[in-house]
Amino acid sequence: MRSILLIARREFTSIFRSPQGFIIAALYLGLVGLYFNLQVLKGEKYSADVLKDFFQALSGFTMFFSIFISMGLIAKERESHTFPLLLTSPVKDFQIVLGKFLGAYLFLILLTLATIYMPLLVMVNGKVSWGHVFSGYLGITMLGGACLGIGTFGSSLTRSQIVAIFVSLGIGVPMVLFWLLGKHVDKPLSDIFGYMAIHNIHFSSFKSGKIHLRDIVFYFSIMSFFLFAATRMLESRRWR
Repeated sequence: MRSILLIARREFTSIFRSPQGFIIAALYLGLVGLYFNLQVLKGEKYSADVLKDFFQALSGFTMFFSIFISMGLIAKERESHTFPLLLTSPVKDFQIVLGKFLGAYLFLILLTLATIYMPLLVMVNGKVSWGHVFSGYLGITMLGGACLGIGTFGSSLTRSQIVAIFVSLGIGVPMVLFWLLGKHVDKPLSDIFGYMAIHNIHFSSFKSGKIHLRDIVFYFSIMSFFLFAATRMLESRRWR
């Protein structure tokens, strides 16, 4: 556990030591704030509906930027030729993957929490429960973690961070669009594709202020699967 935390701290601090981390944070917060003011607050709506629209928009930005946060987790090590040194260190492959993931995940959580002033602005002019706010942010962190897991796997496949982005998008975008495919096939395939969609039914309850254990389990399963796959990729490269 100590090794995992050390790797996580190293990854977290390295994000803030690089211009890339500040660029991602500035773009994320700037675009979310701009969309919130131009679209979410547009028109006459109930406060709860404004909050639902906010979390819907925030989920899209979080999924997109999760890929960019994770693109260099492992690919950067290979690109900078520090990957062999990492593999010969006295830590196991799953500790490397989990530590790097946790460091990036903490950064993503801080980014999402930095938007908390937007729901607070809604609460100034309307009535919104803290439970709704908590549920929405819990869903955002779950969804972001799942996409970060996909990005970690994509980063483990290549030495190029740009290629890692396209690989991760190649996996993530179909998983977002599974619900559309489910509309054009018969049962039970429609139910399977609908359930496998990473955003549609699993995030809708969170943005509405509801928390279901099945959705939390789903997102943890996505994270675990892709982190396991990334670990296996590291193991295969160790023996090449």
